[in-house]
Amino acid sequence: MTVAADNPALVVDATVEVSEVSKWFGQKVAVSDVTCSFGPGLTGLLGPNGAGKTTLLRMLTGLILPSQGELRIMGSDPRRNVSRYREIGFVPEEPALYNTLTGTEYVEYSAKLSGLANPGQAAQRALAEVGLTEDAGRPVGGFSKGMRQRTKVAAALVHQPHILVLDEPLNGTDPVQRAHLIALFRELAAQGNTVIVSSHVLQEVERMTERVIAIVDGKLAAAGDIVAIRRAMSDIPYRVLIESDRSRVLAAALIDHEAVFSVTVQDAALHVETSDLAGLGSAIPRVARDLDVRLTKFAPEDESLESVFRYLVRGR
Repeated sequence: MTVAADNPALVVDATVEVSEVSKWFGQKVAVSDVTCSFGPGLTGLLGPNGAGKTTLLRMLTGLILPSQGELRIMGSDPRRNVSRYREIGFVPEEPALYNTLTGTEYVEYSAKLSGLANPGQAAQRALAEVGLTEDAGRPVGGFSKGMRQRTKVAAALVHQPHILVLDEPLNGTDPVQRAHLIALFRELAAQGNTVIVSSHVLQEVERMTERVIAIVDGKLAAAGDIVAIRRAMSDIPYRVLIESDRSRVLAAALIDHEAVFSVTVQDAALHVETSDLAGLGSAIPRVARDLDVRLTKFAPEDESLESVFRYLVRGR
């Protein structure tokens, strides 16, 4: 997907558009004036519990209507062109399934609801995609949580939608299942589909994509490339890890640097807070050379998704 140059929350090749959307339930505002868009590729939708992520996804999939604002799916308002909803596959967070049905019957049922000509064949293809073929003949009620998740993903994929909306799809999956599903989601995105993944498992989102949309307290908190979001937080000092053979000597010199807020010494490592990451990076080789210190590592500590997320929700 191509991100708009003037607004990282928007993409120029959007298949899903959210324009000034709000949703309230009585006096509670769940989503407030959110504008963003999604296009081919994979985007992570992030936010703490109660942030409004699920409400936004439910509006995208037509399960609830916005109180205000406009949603467009592939250029059309789905409320006026309900055929657009056939382009969407949805994996809800809720674990509820028809426990008396087998995995095959459940996915076939989804295929029939989608009006597919050969629901049995479509179900077998979708079950194979999620790696559930061998167990598909068993009742869903006896499945593990991870198997139930994969059943829901198969049901969402059975009609081969162009837009896949996933609400916490990795819940309850073991490491092997997670790796398989992540690879599947990335493959679908690489094929030109729009994949939107809401998850609290930050490390997994970071493995899937660089682009994120962050929702905090129902409002758009940040959007775009993870590293770019961190660099836009100019009011928050950068944390840098520096390792050398003479850490205390280097620490004494750095503490007087104009861009350094603090230096913490821990074994052979320095944890430095700075307002000017580039400036510190340029100064470190000179300082080390003058002090006859051998540097072995210089790396930002807080350009991970986990650190960005922590900054976004601080003070809540």
